Amino acid sequence: MKKLFFMLILGSWALTLHAQNEVTLNADSANIQISKHIYGHFAEHLGRLIYDGIYVGEDNSQIPNSAGVRNDVIKALKELNIPNLRWPGGCFADTYHWKDAIGPKNERKPIENMSWGNIREDNAFGTNEFLNLCEALGAEPYLAVNMNSGSVQEAVEWVQYANHANGTSYLTDLRQEYGRDNPWHVKYWGIGNESWDCGGHMSVEHYVNLYKQYATAMTTYFNSEQLFRIAVGPGSPNYDWTEKLMQGIPARRFEGVSLHHYSVINWSNKGSSSQFTDDEYFITMQRAWFMEEFIQKNCEIMDKYDPEKRVALVVDEWGGWYDTDPEGNGALYQQNTMRDAMIAGLTLNIFNNHADRVRMANLAQMVNVLQAVILTKEEKMILTPTYHVMEMYKVHQDALLAPVHISSNDFVNGGERIPAVSVSASINQQGKLHISLANIDNKNSQKIEVNIQDFKAKRVAGRILASSKVQDHNTFDNPEKVTPKAFNKARLSGGKLAVEMPPASVVVLELD
Repeated sequence: MKKLFFMLILGSWALTLHAQNEVTLNADSANIQISKHIYGHFAEHLGRLIYDGIYVGEDNSQIPNSAGVRNDVIKALKELNIPNLRWPGGCFADTYHWKDAIGPKNERKPIENMSWGNIREDNAFGTNEFLNLCEALGAEPYLAVNMNSGSVQEAVEWVQYANHANGTSYLTDLRQEYGRDNPWHVKYWGIGNESWDCGGHMSVEHYVNLYKQYATAMTTYFNSEQLFRIAVGPGSPNYDWTEKLMQGIPARRFEGVSLHHYSVINWSNKGSSSQFTDDEYFITMQRAWFMEEFIQKNCEIMDKYDPEKRVALVVDEWGGWYDTDPEGNGALYQQNTMRDAMIAGLTLNIFNNHADRVRMANLAQMVNVLQAVILTKEEKMILTPTYHVMEMYKVHQDALLAPVHISSNDFVNGGERIPAVSVSASINQQGKLHISLANIDNKNSQKIEVNIQDFKAKRVAGRILASSKVQDHNTFDNPEKVTPKAFNKARLSGGKLAVEMPPASVVVLELD
């Protein structure tokens, strides 16, 4: 009887690691570039993101800073090779007037943040501070234009202030007076934000007509600046919005279409960021996997009108969203656990695999808000599990996508099932192959066999992000509880790679 029991246990373990996860990787078909801009971030005036999270003021002697921006945050973000940063919103952008926040700090117009808690802000962090931060990070700024309560003239003048040469208008004179001689040459401009909701509750027909006004005025026929104008796309499976957008906007008037998707358990009861059940974890992963379908269906519509794929799909808000964590002392502050690492690994793989159309994305959000890569508390700062995934995946930036075909085991919860394994791969300029894998199943290990075609490798090395349970996270008292480690469960034999991944883990491998 004992022998039978042992055999049953052994059989169960073997089934758990059964190699039904099969990946075919076509290195010879690597010809589409994974844009580095897929790895962008988002900083909205919300909670403790801008004030306290990024900007602490020039006179703050307790926290080392440069021009009021935290040095520790700058250093950590530069390690991610951040390609772009979206600002000032989000819904905040729909009531933001950029001229209120330029010039001497004591002359700026204080505002009430109507979108997020009616908090009074002194506008100490404005256009100059943001664009200078982007320069310090080596990141492209991505400005969100106020289409809801702003005007076409306001948008045109923002372009002039940010981009035009000195002496061409009173705005460039003003920029020089406020300490900036050279233009910043801002390329990326979002025209509106969630115009179907907080951005004006517009119909798509109204939005398209209004968009054409803005896009035309911001880039005249004689404008030397080549702007990348991003139109507001859907934030739900409203594919009619995408259809009418592609039909209604002339090709020469837009370069991108935005998409928003959050992995939310339930909008009326989002649940705890760190104290969640297995059922809640599974639902979150279901919502994360929906990104694949959402992108695919929008791509199919865009392909009808733009078969050359000139217009980019820009997923400029994505991530996990839970109830505000009271310990963070700020709106939409939430802890960041291994669950969020799994969202990040899965989502970035999806973006990579759609690199022919998805050419920009922005994680929401950067510091202290939603799925943040950094959390701060006075002079302290910690890096989250999401930060570590973004750092591990930066090897894909501007590399060539190596197409993969995946046959995955199911991640099962009750009567529901989703794929357990997600994979993407790329080849960089040095000829190294990188493979990123996510096992989102929090109960079962996965054995994965990768058949690598037309790539001869002699060496494999890797790193893994994993922990004992998906609720694990870093704290200010224990900031390195969840950090990447060396990974030695990958075996290379000929053209085949065998990988064993523990439950709820993210692995990035390098082969050369």
